[in-house]
Amino acid sequence: MSKKVSKRFQELLKKIDSDKSYSVDEALSTIKNLKSAKFDETVEVALKLNVDPRHADQMIRGSVVLPAGTGKTVRVAVIAKDAKADEAKAAGADIAGGAEIIENIQSGKMDFDVLIATPDMMGLVGKVGRVLGPKGLMPNPKTGTVTMDVAQAVKNAKGGQVNFRVDKHGNIHAGIGKISFTPEQLKDNFITFVQAINKQKPASAKGRYILNAALSLTMSPAIKLDTQELLDIK
Repeated sequence: MSKKVSKRFQELLKKIDSDKSYSVDEALSTIKNLKSAKFDETVEVALKLNVDPRHADQMIRGSVVLPAGTGKTVRVAVIAKDAKADEAKAAGADIAGGAEIIENIQSGKMDFDVLIATPDMMGLVGKVGRVLGPKGLMPNPKTGTVTMDVAQAVKNAKGGQVNFRVDKHGNIHAGIGKISFTPEQLKDNFITFVQAINKQKPASAKGRYILNAALSLTMSPAIKLDTQELLDIK
């Protein structure tokens, strides 16, 4: 059975040329006209990479701090001892502590969006790995969330850090800001995000690295991007 397309969505589709691959500037200009929700929609980028994540060296994963931020209020929890917990709180962490946070997680209380831990506390965090993992909240050195520099990690998380990870089909999806951002802010964020992806191109990945790319809003159809322009972003 075909999915019914709403009238609102049909009207938005008329504003996009589905046969065209848009430049970044054209796409950002067009996307400003696709706002249709009553809330501040997220601008989302979707990439299809020519990688096989089954090979460890082709598991594209990392984080990047967007220059204009994400537009989201991020709640940060830090699992650390004594002085490091104090350091985290001073940097703006919403919650900082040790065993009591683990107990809250075990009881289902997770009032945070990002979890940071010092390396010496990872044994404790491992106890709730099965709870955190499926929610994408498990601290990881690759995303800068397992670190002794908790102050910087908190600032990054609060200031616009986006974590990315390729799925088993080679797709990466991330929010790069809000539709209320200026076109310049969105472009800065987009370029910074794509640079981070391009820097992670594995030596073993053959052929074209970015196969497909698209930009969309939370409630809009997607705008197809010119992948050659993206590959040229260094």
